[in-house]
Amino acid sequence: MSTFREWINRLLYLGRHHRFTGEMSDEVRFHIEARAAELQESGISKEEAEARARREFGSTQLALEDSRAAWQFRWLEDLITDLRVGFRMLWRSPGFSALAILCLTLGIGANAAVFSWVEGILFRPYPAVVHQERLMALTGTARGESGPTGLSWPDYLDLKKNATLFDAFFVSQIMGTTLSIGDRAERAIGSIVSSNYFDALGVHPVLGRGFEAGEDTGRNAHPVTVISYQLWQGRFKGDPAIVGKTQRFNGVVHTIIGVAPEGFYGTFVGWAMQFWVPASMEDTFEAGGYKLEDRGSRWMEAYVRLKPGVSQRQAQAELSAIARRLEIDFPATNRGRSAKLWPLWQTPFNNANTLLPTLGIMLAVVVFVLLIACANVGNLLLVRSFARRHEITVRAAVGAGRGRLLKQLLTEGLILSALGAAGGLLAAHWSRHALVLLFPARGGVSMYLPGDLDWRVLGLSAGVCIITTLLLGLVPAMQASKIDLAAALKSEMGGVVGGHGKSWIRSSLVVAQVSLSFVLLVGAGLLIQSLQKIRSGHPGFSTHGVVATSIDLVGAGYDEPRARDFDDELMLRVRALPGVESATLSRMSPLGFRSYSSSPIALDGYQTPPEEQPTVQYNEVGPDYFATLGIPLVTGRDFTPADDEKGALVAVVNETMAAQFWKGKSPLGQRLQVKGRWMQVVGVARDSKYSSIRELPKPFFYVPLRQNFAILPCLTIRTLLATETIAPVLAREVHALDGNLAPYEVISMQEQVDRSTASQQVAVTLLGVLGALALALAAIGLYGVMSYAVSQSTRELGLRMALGAGSSDLLRLVMKDGLVMTATGVVVGALAALGLTRLLGDMLYKVSPRDPLAFGSALLVMLIAASVACFLPAWRAARTDPMRALRNE
Repeated sequence: MSTFREWINRLLYLGRHHRFTGEMSDEVRFHIEARAAELQESGISKEEAEARARREFGSTQLALEDSRAAWQFRWLEDLITDLRVGFRMLWRSPGFSALAILCLTLGIGANAAVFSWVEGILFRPYPAVVHQERLMALTGTARGESGPTGLSWPDYLDLKKNATLFDAFFVSQIMGTTLSIGDRAERAIGSIVSSNYFDALGVHPVLGRGFEAGEDTGRNAHPVTVISYQLWQGRFKGDPAIVGKTQRFNGVVHTIIGVAPEGFYGTFVGWAMQFWVPASMEDTFEAGGYKLEDRGSRWMEAYVRLKPGVSQRQAQAELSAIARRLEIDFPATNRGRSAKLWPLWQTPFNNANTLLPTLGIMLAVVVFVLLIACANVGNLLLVRSFARRHEITVRAAVGAGRGRLLKQLLTEGLILSALGAAGGLLAAHWSRHALVLLFPARGGVSMYLPGDLDWRVLGLSAGVCIITTLLLGLVPAMQASKIDLAAALKSEMGGVVGGHGKSWIRSSLVVAQVSLSFVLLVGAGLLIQSLQKIRSGHPGFSTHGVVATSIDLVGAGYDEPRARDFDDELMLRVRALPGVESATLSRMSPLGFRSYSSSPIALDGYQTPPEEQPTVQYNEVGPDYFATLGIPLVTGRDFTPADDEKGALVAVVNETMAAQFWKGKSPLGQRLQVKGRWMQVVGVARDSKYSSIRELPKPFFYVPLRQNFAILPCLTIRTLLATETIAPVLAREVHALDGNLAPYEVISMQEQVDRSTASQQVAVTLLGVLGALALALAAIGLYGVMSYAVSQSTRELGLRMALGAGSSDLLRLVMKDGLVMTATGVVVGALAALGLTRLLGDMLYKVSPRDPLAFGSALLVMLIAASVACFLPAWRAARTDPMRALRNE
């Protein structure tokens, strides 16, 4: 209890220390007066008694200090004193404080922003979803193929039925529809989901209900939908009676049964879902026919949630065992097939996969930027500590120990880093949604890529703040606290030439800044070259003079016969337009965001390797497709109007497919089986890019659109007219056929290529911005060091000029010192870049990580920046007045 009372009394002292001090002073005075009265009674005079009583009592101030030490938390008092002195010192140097806080704000802010993107896009991408740490993506795999594949609905049901280590399986397949028609086709993004979707996520609608068991079975059997909170507030004006009302999606009237809670955007990284429909409505939204009973149709994207305590390895082993049993039970569709689990941050079927390399690089880059900022502030603190030598010497002379000085100087560093962290978190909060600004909208719909500043990001930022304090405060504090009192009164001169031994720490920090900046500049140069090669390289089809768009006939309620008639009439009108050279329809345009059709194939005379089943993607295209897109035919012919539903089934394969399956023989006249139908190969087309500019050559084939009809086709036009000229003309022709229809945005194929390389563009932009920031910080650091060296060398410079040195000599002297530090940093940075740029391998396209142009460009930029940073101090040195310099010194 005595210890408890002592702590209570000490806590009470914090609130009434002024009163305590007064009471203690009164008590000390009482003891002195009482002793003086005793002495006076013994016959000593009053003056002598009072003086003797004071001598016997000793130092009153020491007594007060001892009393306070027994009642207070000394460390807390010291901290409060250090904070008060630290704020006062920073306030007395506003220029230094503002520059240091700005550097730290930029460094910590860049880190916090990237941390928030990583948290919000990769690790916890689904707001309002419970237990995300146990969520994993589920895909199929095919033996002989490196990447993931989709899952079929029957396989998904079998995996769900037989697995025991999972809390939930659920499906979420992105798709789109038209919400309104007329002068402007308004695109809405939605998901096809399993009936347990909302229950599995722990998401409860704010109005109505989610889907019930059984609503994901039966072909188009359950036209119901749950809409997002945003759609409810926007399109339906927050109607409280919305449940039970209807909305037409893809030509089918759906009953609204619920409204998702605010803040829930679905489970697809990059796009905010506006509505959800059960999997039973798949045929309405997915081209290619009803797939829920087709085990060979792999179109789904699925997720699972592990049971508590189950590892990914255990869960994967169970799924693989089930997949092996399915292989045995269904050899016609499942040979060589399995299932694979992916952590959320590696999800292969959304923008987490697209942004993972970029965000991984950004994590390393912002650490570099933070180190540069810390080195910069460390240099500022070093310079400031030298300017405070007299103050520190006096404090040491009056009894302050080295530890006490270290605490004070580290506290000042803590104040700087705390203010920098506060500014950085504020900047990160403002920029948490900035990433989406770097991605172009598609079909008028902007992406959704929010950062997440939750407690994890705040905790990590606090850790960065603490580490920053140690990095930027410890070395300067130790240097400043090394006081030699015997030599304290001597002037410590640092010359431009002779001061290197004493300034090696400052020089080392500058070298580190230059090295890190050089690495970032090399990385930015490599990515810029890679992006240029991607966009200037030939994708296998024409990028100029070709435009593409699409028309949502399904959303307008067209059935197949009516859609065929519309397509025929539209082609007649478009081909007759002035300036149009050719036009064609297809299910997909190259590098689009939807998925191509795919199917297991069989070929006459081709022996499938054991345990493998070749599956190849294909596109359904109309007549003149290859001529319109500019894809050369190596041999054979293009499709013609005669290749319709009444004609013989035909196909055109690409060069890679011909080489892989026909082994040097001509495939013309050979048969190819797709989904149980045999078709004859009538042509071989050049390889082109299908889904990504960076993809390697792969087998691919084409089939006539009329023999594999899709109601939602893409329209491609070869024309001499500009996009902004052909767009209104095309809209007029579509309106003439149906006043309720409007084409989506008309874009050139070059713009299509540019959109497909958005992730590379984002990486280039972010690395360019951070590289420029690092370069500016390094230049500021170099300028600060050189400026301080010149200010400390006034006497030396004046003496040199008095002995005959000219202004140009001093200019060269200072410039040489600065450029030597720069050259040293460049050499160190080049060696580091040779190893670190290999990490960019996945982001580079036809560019070596050791590309000399990137290294040379970085060197040139670094030298220019360093020359500018050194020139101003050198110019000031060259204008030194020798008489004034020698007289003042």
